[in-house]
Parts: sequence; C-alpha cells; structure tokens
Amino acid sequence: MTVDTAPVAPVTAPPAPPRARRRRVRPGRLGVHVFLMTVSLAFLAPLLLAVYASLRPYDETSKYGYFSLPKHLSFDYYKQAFSDSGMTKYFVNTMIIAVPGVLVTLFLASFVAFAVSRLKLRGGIVLLMLFTAGNLLPQQVIVTPLYVLFNRIPLPYWMSDSMTMFDSYWAVILVHIGFQIGFCVFVLANFMRTLPQEILEAAIVDGAGVWTQYWRITLPLCRPALAALATLQFTWMYNDFLWALVFMSDGDKLPVTSALNNLRGQFFTDYNLLAAGSVIVALPTVLVFLLLQRHFIAGLTLGSSKG
Repeated sequence: MTVDTAPVAPVTAPPAPPRARRRRVRPGRLGVHVFLMTVSLAFLAPLLLAVYASLRPYDETSKYGYFSLPKHLSFDYYKQAFSDSGMTKYFVNTMIIAVPGVLVTLFLASFVAFAVSRLKLRGGIVLLMLFTAGNLLPQQVIVTPLYVLFNRIPLPYWMSDSMTMFDSYWAVILVHIGFQIGFCVFVLANFMRTLPQEILEAAIVDGAGVWTQYWRITLPLCRPALAALATLQFTWMYNDFLWALVFMSDGDKLPVTSALNNLRGQFFTDYNLLAAGSVIVALPTVLVFLLLQRHFIAGLTLGSSKG
C-alpha cells in the first residue's frame, strides 16, 4: 500500500517593504522656519525675561545682573505682588468691563453683519465701509469730546455714583463697544458671505423668519469666527488702560492694569516684584486663549484649503 504525497511548495518570505524616501529639505523652506523661530523667540524674550526676573531676589539681580545664572529661585514675589496690589478687586473691575463689552460687541456686530451680508439691503456695502472706516479714527482724537460729553449725560444713582456717565463702568464699556464693533462687523460679514446661501433658502421655504435665520441657523455656523473674535476682543479690552484712566476718577473702579502702579514705591521700585505682578496680570488672557484655542485656530484657518 502506497501513500501519495503532494509536493509541498517552498515557503518564501514576504517581500520587504520599500524604503521610505527621505524628504529633502529645501533651503528656502529651512530659511522660512529659521526666520519664524527667530521672530517667535524675539517676541517671547521679554516675557521669558520677566518670568525669570520674577523668580529671583532683587538683591541678586542688582549685584550680578538680570542675565546671570540664578542662585535662588522662589515664588515669594508672586504672593507679595498679589497681596500688596489688591489684585482681587481690580480683577473684578476688569471682568465688569470686559465681559459685557465682549458679549454686546459680538451680538451687535453679528446682527449688523447678518443684515449686510445675508439680507439684500440697499447701501449694504456703504454701511460696511462706514463701520470699517471707524477703526481708522485715532482714539486720542476724541478723548476730550467724550470727556465733556460723559460729564453732561445724567444717570440715576443706582447706575453711577457721580450721577453722570463720567466715573462709571458704563462710559468705558460704551467706548470699547463703539471702537471694536467696526472691526467685528468687517470680519463677520466676510465670514458670513462664505456660508452656503442654500441653507437660508431652505429655511425660508420652511417658514423661518429673519430672527430664526439669524439666531438658529447663521449664528451657530459662525462659532469659529465668534470664538476668534471673542479671544481678540477680550485681550484688547482686558489690556486697555487709557479709557479707564480718562473716564474714571475713583481709584477703586480702575481695571487690573492699573494695579501695577500700586507696586511702584515713591522712592524705590523693585522691578522683580513689578515683573511678578505683570505675569499675574497676563495670566487671564493666556487662560482665555487656551480655552478657546481650538475654535480660534479653526476661525483663522477656515477657508484656507478652498480653491
């Protein structure tokens, strides 16, 4: 009895994957990266120097210089800066000014941008140009007229202790809204023009009114642009010092940027302590950017891949 055995095919190893080609770095692209890194370091250098100085004692930097190697690092200046300047009160004052200012600015700007870009209004382009031209007016030109005007506008006592618009949060908020709304209208109007018109046409067929088209359809689609503008507007209003200094005489109502003056002595100024206070003041803007970073980048890059 014989058993037939089929021939066994030899086992061959799988072919080796092809070697990935090394991408050659072009000299022009390398130069662009070097340039961008240099510019980034140039912008970060003052901030890094302030953080470095805030961690060192003043006696050490005065003896060895600010660019010397540290011998002792601590966060004592941060505790002293926060307590000596009374930043808690000034932070609250800044939020009272910045948060309503940002919300009202974005609401009014989005409404005007919707009317200009999505509704067929006569003179819409002229209106958009007027809003944009308002940003070209230097702020210092109208300081004196606004100062006289706010002193003559009466307000009830529950709105202002001075019974006028002057020396109240309302004056600073209105000035911020007036100066920032033009830029927001320009950005949002151009953003809304990129939205498909078929969406509004379908909503109109379903019986949607103007308010529904604006609030429930257009505004949710503008979330990236609104987040980017909210980040910029909060940063600008938060860092403002001119308008609060001009329109407020009560020191307890000033924003947090004025709290740094409390760290300056009459005959001596500890600049390391001042650097620690500056870092504390800058932290909220960094936090807002980190929270809205994804929407901020999406708003900046939206449409970059379109032909």
